[in-house]
Amino acid sequence: MLEVNELSASYGVIPALHGVSFNVRQSEIVTILGSNGTGKSTILNVIQGMMTGTSGRIIFRDEAIQGLPSHKIVNRGIVQVPEGMKSFPFMTVKENLLLGAYRKTSWPKRKQTLEYAYSLFPILKERSNMAARLLSGGEQQMLKIGRGLMANPYLLMVDEPSIGLAPLIVESVYESLGKLREKGLTILLTEQNALRALQLADRGYIIQEGRIVLEGKSSELMKNNLVKKAYLGR
Repeated sequence: MLEVNELSASYGVIPALHGVSFNVRQSEIVTILGSNGTGKSTILNVIQGMMTGTSGRIIFRDEAIQGLPSHKIVNRGIVQVPEGMKSFPFMTVKENLLLGAYRKTSWPKRKQTLEYAYSLFPILKERSNMAARLLSGGEQQMLKIGRGLMANPYLLMVDEPSIGLAPLIVESVYESLGKLREKGLTILLTEQNALRALQLADRGYIIQEGRIVLEGKSSELMKNNLVKKAYLGR
């Protein structure tokens, strides 16, 4: 579904990505793991068209999309769930969710998709008329994922969903991502929480200083000595 080939990017004169290549197949979860500042979010931002790569190709559903503006990439079915508290604080939970359904193909299905989001995150239905700023950190994360689902994407990119959340909330968020895969949704996940990401993902890539240094099936990466020492604390 997604192929990234030799992607490089920089912030001004400071290089951020160096020839990054990876792929994501239909209906699988792929995780990109690395510590803070290694280029994980940059990869997602370049794919989404929020910044421009300096070289490389991005192929999505057999079409080259590098250099397209972000709204056209969203219209092709790629949606990013950003890191941090990125909701509209003074709008209600329901209004925030409906904002995700602005694609031409998504708006007619908004009622059905909204009910699906509520079934995935029942707390959002309970809070539907509450201002988003009053939600807890975990509820905010659920809201962002729900808003992404409202666009009915082919590929959902989730940027560090566990950051700043209590372990029980992390587990709830990851369970929801697993349910989405069961429904056939393709997910690209970036994380610092390597153990939980590898437990969920089908495959993974390790990024260090803007370079992919290791890749493989999640089960294989969890046995790798470098991964165990650097990311799993073993």
